[in-house]
Amino acid sequence: MVVKQQLENLGFRVTAIALGSADVQPEPDAVQLSAVSSALKLLGFELIDNEKDRVVQRIKDLIIEKVHHSDLADNRLSFSDYLSDQVHKDYTYLSRMFSESEDTTIEKFIIQQKIEKVKELLEYGELNMNEIAWKMGYSSSAHLSTQFKTITGLTPSQYKSSDQLPRKSLDKV
Repeated sequence: MVVKQQLENLGFRVTAIALGSADVQPEPDAVQLSAVSSALKLLGFELIDNEKDRVVQRIKDLIIEKVHHSDLADNRLSFSDYLSDQVHKDYTYLSRMFSESEDTTIEKFIIQQKIEKVKELLEYGELNMNEIAWKMGYSSSAHLSTQFKTITGLTPSQYKSSDQLPRKSLDKV
């Protein structure tokens, strides 16, 4: 909503807006793009205007959407197939581009996102570890616990009983 309002304040009609993208009329020229970039920067957003950055951001958005806003147990998703289908590019190409841009692999990014979601689920306390493991697409709670400890340095139970629950914002993962 904030991005849409800012674009409208700059004189654009927003025809579509989604995580990581906005379609506006009229098509902005270089001066207008600079104004949009400055306005978004003040709000803590960044204008992405080259193809590589757009593809990498699209990959991140798709992963975040799947991990944080769907039940991974429903379809035992192959992220490589999913990303290739959604971005319409070969996964090897996407993987190489992502790694060059982000200094991490897509797989590690997915794991980081999953662990942040597991932290959230642990904080809610509504599900046990077996249910969380299933929901997040892990083969077992032992596998999840091992991966959780590798990433955070704590077991899930240590994390849950900790007074300080260190979670990262999704754009910092």
